[in-house]
Amino acid sequence: MSYLSPKEFLERYAAAGTAKTQKPAGKLLALSVLAGALIALGCAATNTAVHGMENVGLARTVSGLLFPFGLCMVIVTGAELFTGNSLLALSLLEGKCTLPGLLRNWCLVYLGNFLGAFLTAAGCVWFGQLNHSAGGLAVHTIRLAAGKCGISFLSGFGLGIFCNLLVCLGVLLALSATDGAGRLMGAFLPVCYFVLCGFEHCVANMYYVSAGLLAVQNPHYLQLAQEAGVELSALTVPNFLLGNLLPVTLGNVLGGAGLAVLLWYAHLKKD
Repeated sequence: MSYLSPKEFLERYAAAGTAKTQKPAGKLLALSVLAGALIALGCAATNTAVHGMENVGLARTVSGLLFPFGLCMVIVTGAELFTGNSLLALSLLEGKCTLPGLLRNWCLVYLGNFLGAFLTAAGCVWFGQLNHSAGGLAVHTIRLAAGKCGISFLSGFGLGIFCNLLVCLGVLLALSATDGAGRLMGAFLPVCYFVLCGFEHCVANMYYVSAGLLAVQNPHYLQLAQEAGVELSALTVPNFLLGNLLPVTLGNVLGGAGLAVLLWYAHLKKD
């Protein structure tokens, strides 16, 4: 068969949680930095592709078709992504890992993802990747970052739940396939949906908002953004960390861990 049953792939993920939570800190950080950079590269690619589009529906569709390859690369390389690791709740419920081990994994992976995404954002800004369209890409990046910093706490939390419900479904669908093409397609479709709908992903935002915050430190980019009428008042570090990243992260954890609990109860829990 070219695919596994829900019970089979859930058991496989639960068992893998033992290795994930016991991995040496150095390797865990290295793989999480890689994952953060891969997701950030997907963000950079989508920004570049759509920055000149005025049709919002078309821009979201193009982004939805491009961004999922970031998760595909994460899965193929075995990198550690915080949002996907919300599914470690499965391993905890199955007794395959401990709560301290799960929390250790989450903390180290979150830190590594942030570092990988930030370094990618810094490279794009400092090395001139945002110069496309005479700085039009920089203006788009700044506008997007400012918009994300301006959302309400409740919106960030709710959109974060929906986002990671889909991301974790992508991880599980990829795990359900037994061939390479099936794994990539399984990861692709749910992530395409979350991007198309505009849901909030904490690791993606580590790139999007970091790139915007760094871009406004460039006088030329700042001038272009001001001339374009971008509202910059919300684009601050506190709004990024507390107004966006905190609620989105909490929503992502609830969405992913909630899915894990639901599927465990339906397929793995002993009657």
